[in-house]
Amino acid sequence: MTHEAFSSARVSDAPSDNWVYRFLPRPVWPYAQLARWDRPIGWQLLMWPCFWSSALAANALAGEGRLNAWLFLGHLLLFFIGSVAMRGAGCTYNDLVDHKIDMEVARTRSRPLPSGRVSRGAAKLFILAQMLVGLAVLLSFNGFAIGLALASLLVVAIYPFAKRFTDWPQFFLGLAFSWGGLMGWAGLFGTLSLPAVLTYVAAVVWTIGYDTIYAHQDKEDDALIGVRSTARLFAEDTRIWLIGFYGLMLLLLLAAFAFAGAGFPAYIGLAAAAALLAYQIIVLDIDNPDQCLALFKMNTPVGIILFLGLLVAIPFA
Repeated sequence: MTHEAFSSARVSDAPSDNWVYRFLPRPVWPYAQLARWDRPIGWQLLMWPCFWSSALAANALAGEGRLNAWLFLGHLLLFFIGSVAMRGAGCTYNDLVDHKIDMEVARTRSRPLPSGRVSRGAAKLFILAQMLVGLAVLLSFNGFAIGLALASLLVVAIYPFAKRFTDWPQFFLGLAFSWGGLMGWAGLFGTLSLPAVLTYVAAVVWTIGYDTIYAHQDKEDDALIGVRSTARLFAEDTRIWLIGFYGLMLLLLLAAFAFAGAGFPAYIGLAAAAALLAYQIIVLDIDNPDQCLALFKMNTPVGIILFLGLLVAIPFA
């Protein structure tokens, strides 16, 4: 394949050496791009609140001598599969809603729908296929968790339109993307408790923070076409707002850990995550799109560190 042909078959803001382009047949590429398989950061950020909440519940259950370790590990696998499937479905839906907007933004006009490599009808069928995978995962949980997950669909449906009616679309993204903060706990306990609610709110403000950094990449195009965002709203005050969002996230997680009786390693993970979040704030240059993307991606290590701290804190024996 020539360089020109290869370039026309991929999106501008995904790495060219991604496994999608090395292992999947070329006809599958546009669908992989719709689902963002070539940009795993999205499903990872969707998954981490699930993992935090589940590991926090495992800490609490272990403290009571009631932890089923195999159920906990099985739920982590289900959350992984579900995060990939539902993030893919959500991105495909978002691309359908933003079809015309994406044609006007330099970073997004190479996506499968605005570039014409996938039809709207095919994209809708692809959403259905991904949602069926998500449904199969969901039905593996208890009835309370199933009902809780279904309650999130309204927020998920609203989010793609939020940039049209509010300067806070990142808040709506947080409401949807952080739902796993409730699901992990509900999956193991069959109910909700204060630690789960605190984890959910912490994940919401975390999402607002990191997605504000991400949105600074598009602020010039967004201003031209009238798309609203916290990046445009906060502008030069972004660093101050990030201190507030990330600081509140850490305080909420600290309280969640304490109420759930998490072990000491969880607090070590929290401190390490705090250092990474502080680094993002200190070095942030809102006028450097490449740096904004790199700092946004740094939130996957934040998620990993918090999860590992909680995981090590679980007294399995």
